[in-house]
Amino acid sequence: MGTVTNTERRRSIRSILSSVLAAAIIATLGACTSAPDAAATVDPNDQRPVVLTTFTVLADMAQNVAGEHLRVESITKVGAEIHGYQPTPGDIAKAADADLILDNGLNLEAWFAQFVDGLDVPHVVVSEGVETISIAEDAYEGLPNPHAWMSPLNAQIYVDNMAQAFAELDPGNAADYASNADSYKTELQAVNDELTTELEILAPNQRALVTCEGAFSYLARDAGLSEHYLWAVNAEQQSTPRQVAAVIDYVRDNEVPAVFCESTVSDRTMQQVVEASDAVFGGTLYVDSLSAADGPVPTYLELLRHDAQLVIDGLTGARS
Repeated sequence: MGTVTNTERRRSIRSILSSVLAAAIIATLGACTSAPDAAATVDPNDQRPVVLTTFTVLADMAQNVAGEHLRVESITKVGAEIHGYQPTPGDIAKAADADLILDNGLNLEAWFAQFVDGLDVPHVVVSEGVETISIAEDAYEGLPNPHAWMSPLNAQIYVDNMAQAFAELDPGNAADYASNADSYKTELQAVNDELTTELEILAPNQRALVTCEGAFSYLARDAGLSEHYLWAVNAEQQSTPRQVAAVIDYVRDNEVPAVFCESTVSDRTMQQVVEASDAVFGGTLYVDSLSAADGPVPTYLELLRHDAQLVIDGLTGARS
């Protein structure tokens, strides 16, 4: 028989513990129905270290840095709403068997602390080092806006944090992680540069990004836009008549050319803004999740490019 390494022993113990944990949770849930496990079937012979992220955007970023050296998976599925996600027993079992967990932090994954409590798995907050923007209103007032990845500049901080974490996890491939990170950051910078350049023609009063959710504070800051929205963070929250009226007044008074909404919420309320003003509906922006492979934003870079182009087209192409 061959010698069992510490890593193999740790994986075996984790597998046993996670199976017991999952069974206990299933028993506790009883007849309750849970969502399917977010994990895709993986090759049991794949012995690469496993990096688990909390949502698909982070998974794609991490995969670009990891290359072929690590197996990267997302807890949530494509199209999932991250704020109020409820982990399944399968999620917890998978986390127990991971080598590293990456989360966004900034109070985005409210469920995360309980999710990893008691698991002997290292985790890294990839937003560490970002200059945060505080939410100005609603029940979240004073808390940091969690959508820091929507800034191509902040995303480069995420990428550096990932490269460092992967180098610590797998020192033998540290040079590749650094090289992958540099190449990826160049592409991220290009998105930022195009957005800011294309918006330079806007009049000062029209330099506004009006959306359903306040998920674009960091992108707006990068692009020199003011941000206006129907609600701050909670995608399930219904905007009040006062909030809608305030947005309508702003759009009218400043002749804002276009308004937008996010893919994970209904645009019905924003259409009221369109009907009551001269603005057009600029389209659907993506924030919390990638699309399926045949959808409009199957990767994080395509998500950024899609959103940036919609904003450019809406604010410059719709001008009177």
